Amino acid sequence: MKANRGQIERALDAPSADVRLFLLYGPDESGSRALAERLARAMGPDAERIDLDGTALAKDPALLADEAAAISLFGGARHIRLRLAGDEAADAIEALLEAEQAGNPVVALAGSLKPTSRVLKAALASPVAMSFASYVPEGADADRVAMQLARDAGVRMAPDVARRLADATGGDRALLVREIEKLALYVDAAPDRPGEVGHEALDLLGADSGEGDLSRLVDAVLSGAPDGAVRELERLEMDGVDGMPLVRAVIRRVLLLIPLRAEVEAGETVDDVMASSGKALFWKEKPVVSRQLRLWDSQRLATALSRLLESERQLKAANAAGPVLVAEEMIAVSRAAAARRR
Repeated sequence: MKANRGQIERALDAPSADVRLFLLYGPDESGSRALAERLARAMGPDAERIDLDGTALAKDPALLADEAAAISLFGGARHIRLRLAGDEAADAIEALLEAEQAGNPVVALAGSLKPTSRVLKAALASPVAMSFASYVPEGADADRVAMQLARDAGVRMAPDVARRLADATGGDRALLVREIEKLALYVDAAPDRPGEVGHEALDLLGADSGEGDLSRLVDAVLSGAPDGAVRELERLEMDGVDGMPLVRAVIRRVLLLIPLRAEVEAGETVDDVMASSGKALFWKEKPVVSRQLRLWDSQRLATALSRLLESERQLKAANAAGPVLVAEEMIAVSRAAAARRR
């Protein structure tokens, strides 16, 4: 069956024998992993976790059902984490769903699946399976995700702080969780002892000042510094950050620039537009945004947005070369901006 977010979260937090398989898929793979961790927490710290992949199940389709029915060596709770690249484990999934019994819950993590996927069709049709697709949050949704993750960790923050954090991480849940964990340690916050985080803490520890920084990449791309963009891409890749968080972060800045540039082309000065932006912009961002407003006109911003959205589409299509194409597009956009500076 297809589940909404509330249904899948409740089912993972309190696993029932009525559900054998949780299929978590979609372009937001970090969101899927975060959901899978809910089941791990629900099973308890002493639970045994069995990790399988689609390649092994393609060779032995009966293995998944056997593991789901097996009893833990230590007699405790047991669950299975399955990683899929596509339909290579379709026979094993179907065997699990059709088996007479299965005592251990299975979480299957997949990327984007086409509607014609055998695995997806089997999960949607089965009464003992739940499926949920995760999409990268953006705009107000990303801000809400940041606020909710912070609340879960006992961290209180104002909406503009949450927006800054969401912008700096490109809405990527895994990066958000990592940054919030750092902030929680800094203010000694926990669910049972909430702590307040403001812009000062983000200045010291946040994603826009530390190793998870995406803002420096955004600034290099849209300020016409291709060499800087290359360095940032290399650094972020070493930190394990590529693909969707990067393109989302640049898209968010372009979407911010478009209405501001429209005001400039309607007759306002850049300085007046920046002065009237108020809290929509964090004060530290205003100088670089001001420079970018002078560098880009509406037509070029529209072209850049179109190209970036095409890069995003390539990623969502589960194109293995997607992250490489995103990096190439970042550099191309940065070179276009650099040409305007000459």
